[in-house]
Amino acid sequence: MSRSSFCRVLSAASLLLLGLALVPRCTDAWKHKNFTVSDLEHIQLPLNLEYLEAEYFLWAAYGYGLDKIAPYLPQGGPEPIGVQKANLDNFTQDIVIQLGLQEVGHLSAIQKALGPYYFPRVQLDLSNATWANLMDNAFGEKLNPPFNPYINSLNYLISIYTIPYVGLTGYVGTIPLLKGEGAKALVAGLLGVEAGQDAVIRTLLYQYKDELVKPYNYTVAEFTDKISQLRNNLSHAFVDEGLEVPKSEGADGLVTGNVLSANNYSYSYARTGEQVLDTVYGTGSASKPGGFYPKGGNGTIALSYLKS
Repeated sequence: MSRSSFCRVLSAASLLLLGLALVPRCTDAWKHKNFTVSDLEHIQLPLNLEYLEAEYFLWAAYGYGLDKIAPYLPQGGPEPIGVQKANLDNFTQDIVIQLGLQEVGHLSAIQKALGPYYFPRVQLDLSNATWANLMDNAFGEKLNPPFNPYINSLNYLISIYTIPYVGLTGYVGTIPLLKGEGAKALVAGLLGVEAGQDAVIRTLLYQYKDELVKPYNYTVAEFTDKISQLRNNLSHAFVDEGLEVPKSEGADGLVTGNVLSANNYSYSYARTGEQVLDTVYGTGSASKPGGFYPKGGNGTIALSYLKS
């Protein structure tokens, strides 16, 4: 190659590298786009759930939460009630650590995106009593002994079956309402990981679907079915399915196994913001706090229902 040809190639390569350096990374593309006020308000609502997921995962795995791991995120919001370290086997603990740190990332991204619309951690109740009440409501009877999610790995996996799925259906319902490209990119990225978390949890539980959850006379699959039925009732819509379904409701109408919850086209169900609050409050009403959120959620949309 002649000296002049080499110089032309080197010059072109330098320009290419310079251009690449100036292009935002795809993973951070949402930072460089505008968000409408409506977008920010819609992203506020799942912030309530991201706080819950982060604290529940981190505490179960480490015995402490955001105040120690990422103290810049809760911004002085009240500490969760009753949360504690779970008695997890090494494999499950490894998974839960990963889930918890993913939620730290989610909160950090939302904090940067919302700016002044970001709010401190809301009051969360993750006590044994709250979980026991949820399971009693799911089965329509008082379980004896009361359900304790912290006692072993299987109970904990059953408990977290209740969480990321509501968040992912909320994100599915939120995306069509967003206007800004940045908002759509951010929520799509959050949705992808929430869906992955739910898939991991459901897969881990699926291998035990026929096992009894001791000391109760109910299998893992029955627990998931009852929890999903409860969430459908609270959401006032059919947007939730357990690990086993009638064959007609399985993938392409050919299987009863249901490792992923989806409609007849294997398309994700969606919840509105109101339905998300109906469900996580455990009251069936976005205007009536309870369950994991004894004082309700925060943000423009959540507060609008509390004031109604």
